[in-house]
Amino acid sequence: MPERLQQEELGALAVTRRGEPVMAIMSWELFESIIETLEVLGDEDLMAVLRKSIQAIRDGKTFTSEQARQKLGL
Repeated sequence: MPERLQQEELGALAVTRRGEPVMAIMSWELFESIIETLEVLGDEDLMAVLRKSIQAIRDGKTFTSEQARQKLGL
C-alpha cells in the first residue's frame, strides 16, 4: 500500500467504519507537510509577515531576480 500512495499521489485514503470515515492513511511526506503548515498557521508573528508579503505582491511591490541579487550585493 505505501507504494500505491506514492505512485498514484492519492494524498490520503479514508478508512471507514459502517460507511463513515474514522481515520486516514497518508504518506509520511503528506503528514509532515500538514504538520509544518499547522505550525506556520499557529505562529502569529510568522503569519503577520506572510500576510504583509502577500499584500506587497498584490500591490506590485516585487523585484526581478537580478534586482534582488543587486539589493543583496550578490
